[in-house]
Amino acid sequence: MNRNYNKEMKALFADLCERGERPSLLLHACCAPCASHELTFLPDVFDLTVYYYNPNITEGEEREKRYLELERLISEMCPTVGLLKGAGDEDKFLAMAKGLENAPEGGMRCARCFKLRLEETARRAKEEGYDYFATTLTLSPLKNPMLINEIGEALAEKYGVKYLCSDFKKDGGYQHSIELSKQYELYRQNYCGCPFSKRL
Repeated sequence: MNRNYNKEMKALFADLCERGERPSLLLHACCAPCASHELTFLPDVFDLTVYYYNPNITEGEEREKRYLELERLISEMCPTVGLLKGAGDEDKFLAMAKGLENAPEGGMRCARCFKLRLEETARRAKEEGYDYFATTLTLSPLKNPMLINEIGEALAEKYGVKYLCSDFKKDGGYQHSIELSKQYELYRQNYCGCPFSKRL
């Protein structure tokens, strides 16, 4: 039976609100467009910090361009939200992807990439004392939320930090991100970031 991650998330929000709790959340973000929708409601529930960690973007200029757009969006949209910039770590990504360079999009290489980015987010959340961690990756209609959330929940057990399950594209979330991208004139890349997806 498939879980309704969006329904679970809303139930958690209602429970936190009822108990008067406002936990901290470290939100992994891949780019400004994918973070835009979440920035319209997560700060109402959490003390939010966005974490930009994307070693799959091996081109330094592209990685910096996406970071600067995310920084601009946060400053214009919700300046009380924190922003952390992770290491480039492209060598870690390339080592992880070795032998999977020709794997199809959405296959094993992508699953390992999700784990690489989520594990660093979980590790940092644990190290810096955040209550929850999460990722904007579930906003994309091209990514598997079940796989992403299963990885997140496994890492939550490993690191002892709660994971916020999500399916951010639900309730028109992906379309909302497109509208916000137009409103804030955001740079929208046409590939996920890794050199293997770029060549497709």
